[in-house]
Amino acid sequence: MTLHVPLARLALHLHDTRGMAVANVLAGLQYGVATFDSVAGGLGGCPFAPGASGNLATEELLYLLDGLGVHTGVSLSAVAAASRSLAAAIDRPLPSRYLRATEGRH
Repeated sequence: MTLHVPLARLALHLHDTRGMAVANVLAGLQYGVATFDSVAGGLGGCPFAPGASGNLATEELLYLLDGLGVHTGVSLSAVAAASRSLAAAIDRPLPSRYLRATEGRH
């Protein structure tokens, strides 16, 4: 039995355990996927996959899409500010590479 699912019904949920989430988004885009799960600052993980720490950070997704000229209607700077606020509220750094790369420049 072959199952066919329309691309419009697919979403990619990616972990950034080895720093490849953004590359996988790019591959998904090249295959026509238009919906991606992400989370502020890259928080989260998976209790069923040991070592799968950190989800795709929303600010990293937005940075990629902005760079590709994809209009999302979402403010990268506002999301980054919200992620920084979240990090302060939980009193620990978040795994987002974007946040680390732009620390002190906001």
